[in-house]
Amino acid sequence: MSVAWIRASSGRFTAAFAAVALTMALGGCSPGPEPPTPQVSPESGYRSMLEDFSRRLLDRGAPAVLIQIRVGADEWSAAYGVRNLESRPRAEITDPVHVGGITKSMVAVCVLKLAEEGLLQLDAPVSTYLPEFNKVTHPPGPVTVRQLLQHRSGMPSVDGPLFDPATVREALTTKVSLEDLLAMAGRISWQAKLAQGFEYSNSNYIALALIVERLSGRRIGEVISTDIIEPLGLTETKMTAAGPAPSSMVHGYIALDSKQLDVTYPAAQIDNAAGGMVSSVADVNTFYRALLQNRLLKPETITQMESPLYARYGLGVVRWNDLCTNNFYYGHPGDVPGYGTITMTSADGTRQLTMAVAYPPHPLQPGDTRILHQMESVAEDTLNATCQTGPTGPLNNAAGSPGNAAGSPGGPG
Repeated sequence: MSVAWIRASSGRFTAAFAAVALTMALGGCSPGPEPPTPQVSPESGYRSMLEDFSRRLLDRGAPAVLIQIRVGADEWSAAYGVRNLESRPRAEITDPVHVGGITKSMVAVCVLKLAEEGLLQLDAPVSTYLPEFNKVTHPPGPVTVRQLLQHRSGMPSVDGPLFDPATVREALTTKVSLEDLLAMAGRISWQAKLAQGFEYSNSNYIALALIVERLSGRRIGEVISTDIIEPLGLTETKMTAAGPAPSSMVHGYIALDSKQLDVTYPAAQIDNAAGGMVSSVADVNTFYRALLQNRLLKPETITQMESPLYARYGLGVVRWNDLCTNNFYYGHPGDVPGYGTITMTSADGTRQLTMAVAYPPHPLQPGDTRILHQMESVAEDTLNATCQTGPTGPLNNAAGSPGNAAGSPGGPG
């Protein structure tokens, strides 16, 4: 496997995450008294905001946009565009997509379950559970499991051949093991800093997945299935595996050498703990609702996951300001070639929105997360619009029409 793609990997998702999660004000909200129960209606403006945003993306060439918003027992879903650009079947709300960094929240749950079971200590050195870690990665000082979870280790990020135009074709057919990815990260100089702060790095979650595999004796995808997928009945969620993509999967594309390249279900994402999960918008919402309502981990573990209060990144989750409750939304952005996903859920799990987009087929540009940043802004604004009080009606539980053959969004479905 060529390692030429390493040269640009360390800065790519750090810049991406900064654009999505860290451009917000550093002050944030402190939890306060709960306001009246949020209420929403399609007429309140949130729906037109989502439809307009979807239409703009489709006009720019996005194959599909999938959205699900839940407020209490009410739900509104919309699927715009087409499943693929070859036969052009209509996209459906249940269609799975690559969800990128949302994988990290699932890996974090697996790590924290091991901590609950007494098999792992968050403040223990990584080398306690992964003896070869120091030799392979050459850290400038001790690194703990908690620092990996919080992206505070300073370890250089390795994204893989899927993110480099020179090796992306190879990545469609060649699997890269977690051990190989960690070794690749170890070939990038790990610089010592006087004070190591937040620095987003896919390598952190590669190392965490290897710890989970060593302690459980199973592949990370199998552990995620046992800990999350099976208990919650997530029918469209799986780790990328060998073999063809699910027939219902929304296809992703990039532009390469002036041609359109299908990057759906690449072999380089098999068992990739940094971004290899495939899921639907409904399954993603179900996962975060269950997580925040203490159905996957103990309440005291969730409190740790959401900490520290001043940070934008906890243990595998991102925090945004919830203006409805003076609390926070929790979730994660996901960004892999061909796909972008954003998900946010209120701290009590009752209000949430997940949006997935098959990106317009553009050339790979490391660090370019303009669409994902727009998705993040629209999602946060939409959720903050759901707490309007007064006489309102329930959400429409309907899917949006994909419109004409070009995939333009239609009217309310």
